Amino acid sequence: QVQLVESGGGLVQAGGSLRLSCAASGRTFSSFAMAWFRQAPGKEREFVATIGRSGVRTYYADSVKGRFTISRDNAKNTVYLQLNNLKPADTAVYYCAAGLGGSSYSAYNYWGQGTQVTVSS
Repeated sequence: QVQLVESGGGLVQAGGSLRLSCAASGRTFSSFAMAWFRQAPGKEREFVATIGRSGVRTYYADSVKGRFTISRDNAKNTVYLQLNNLKPADTAVYYCAAGLGGSSYSAYNYWGQGTQVTVSS
């Protein structure tokens, strides 16, 4: 069992930066790959980034590659998403997920409640 709580969302101007955090409960945090997904109103939830159990492997959606960075601190049971050079198209609710890894959301068993990111033009 893993419980996830996101934080760090907010309103920023285009070109700005934001850092999202996802705090996980449980002693088995390091057993899970972690990922970030996002969902805009009226759209499907889409993959953003994922990181392996040890933090060595990462993978990003093309739309965020070079702008976003996923990282994790297993000692703190926390995964992060650094969002740089934000664009209005990045506006969405961002969700943290824990599971077996990869870019398919079906591989993730645990989800946070989400945190809103709004980017103004």
